[in-house]
Amino acid sequence: MRTNMKRKFSFSLPVTAVVLSIAYIYLSSIFIFIDRWFGLMTSPGIINAVVFTAVALMCIFNYAVAILRDPGRAPSTYMPDVEDAEIPMHETKRKGGDLRYCQKCSHYKPPRAHHCRVCKRCVLRMDHHCIWINNCVGHANYKAFFVFVVYAVIACIYSLVLLVGSLTIDQVKDEEQSGSTLRTVYVVSGLLLIPLCVALSVLLGWHIYLTLHNKTTIEYHEGVRALWLAQKGGNLYSHPYDIGAYKNLITVLGPNILSWLCPTSSHIDSGLQFRTVYDTTKGASISK
Repeated sequence: MRTNMKRKFSFSLPVTAVVLSIAYIYLSSIFIFIDRWFGLMTSPGIINAVVFTAVALMCIFNYAVAILRDPGRAPSTYMPDVEDAEIPMHETKRKGGDLRYCQKCSHYKPPRAHHCRVCKRCVLRMDHHCIWINNCVGHANYKAFFVFVVYAVIACIYSLVLLVGSLTIDQVKDEEQSGSTLRTVYVVSGLLLIPLCVALSVLLGWHIYLTLHNKTTIEYHEGVRALWLAQKGGNLYSHPYDIGAYKNLITVLGPNILSWLCPTSSHIDSGLQFRTVYDTTKGASISK
């Protein structure tokens, strides 16, 4: 069973702001930074323009996929089969130990699914709701979101390097002709790129950590509480979906390393069942 991969697009001010920022960074990098540093008609200028354009296109493409791809809807007919020996672990509520049930959607929650108050539905393997893509980041579009952040970090750092490099070129004549405009572009670009480089790098580092441990943002915060409760009770706690760094990585990015930087989704399944460390142990359960 595959999740619905399409969703309706609606206007979003944050998404518009991101698109305008991408357009501004691209145009200023190509027609000002590269042109002033190398010259667009020179070999270094052409090479840098082509490479930066390729990075920008991949950034935009992955961003569009993250926006338009449905993260995964929990089916209303889902019913956990507690008697199936092939499914050794079932998520239960912390209080009472009952199977997780969504009162708002009126159906059982699949493993790792959570109800989004913004989308008003249960999302498969929900990581978080992101206003910058006007969509939930979940099972089907997490890879696209992750890869978008990778390309965004590369593009911002690349643009910042071009900005700094172009400042080393002394072009007195150009500055006399359009000094005020150029200064404005450089100031705005610096004020935009420096915070973006820092924020996006931190975001990328965070999601690399989550990916290597096969966690979502929600599961990380739940795990902090579960660890505290376990230690309080003298027990040990480990994340049940952490099956090893490499296996965790290919679970998210796919088994083909050549497709890791593309928003492919052929490697994902229905999102109703996930491998756990308990796959060889029968009858295990985890409280959520």
